Amino acid sequence: MQITDVQIQLSAPGQDRLRAFCNIIIDDAFVVRDIKIIDGPQGPFVAMPSRKMMTNCPACHSKNHRLANFCNQCGAAVPRPPETGRTTAKLHSDIAHPINAACRSMVQQAILEAFRKETERAQHPGYRPRNIENPSEAAPVRSQMSPDGL
Repeated sequence: MQITDVQIQLSAPGQDRLRAFCNIIIDDAFVVRDIKIIDGPQGPFVAMPSRKMMTNCPACHSKNHRLANFCNQCGAAVPRPPETGRTTAKLHSDIAHPINAACRSMVQQAILEAFRKETERAQHPGYRPRNIENPSEAAPVRSQMSPDGL
């Protein structure tokens, strides 16, 4: 597996800890979107795309966030899911993620290197941020990477 392209869109200043969104293309054939780069205690880290865990309303069966007290659709009380013995309820679930540490390391290295380069480009006058959701707004710069992700 090779990461053949990394697309970085820096966040606007003042976005708390969120530094950028990222898409990666694997083997010029598969894309993973909405990867986040977050500023953590030991520096930036990669958070894989996730979705909010939902629960269904007992009255109208609409989906509501797991911590909702009342249904967004009909207003009925929504019971909390049973405790699982965890200290905190699971509120998000990964949509895509590496299966092993070697793959995670390769993905994270490629993303953080592209993030570093995009952050450096942003310091230059005339920098125009990319819009990775609408590539026609800014032409992507293709980054060819070696098999080891560097």
